[in-house]
Amino acid sequence: MNTEFLIITLLVGLGTWMLRFLPTRFMRGTGDPDAPLSRFLSATGPAAIAALYVGAILPMVSPDLQAIAPLVLGSAAVVAIYFWRRDVSLATLGGAIVYGIVFAMV
Repeated sequence: MNTEFLIITLLVGLGTWMLRFLPTRFMRGTGDPDAPLSRFLSATGPAAIAALYVGAILPMVSPDLQAIAPLVLGSAAVVAIYFWRRDVSLATLGGAIVYGIVFAMV
């Protein structure tokens, strides 16, 4: 096995464990939503979603408007439906439906 791969795997595992264990260890009984750790953890979810989104769309980006039409319209539908209803699941479903329809039409 590659030594570098093993070291990176252990470091990622340690980081994941720390993100899950340390908040429960240090925030017992505080419940303060304005605490720095609480603000950090509340930003971790949206940051992860944004990173996954960027990683997913990068292979699709091209200068051809017809090729990226499903991506643009599906993403716009997600944003529009979320601001309309404030429901993540409905926005995701609506964006997927719009993406599928536009993809089938193009």
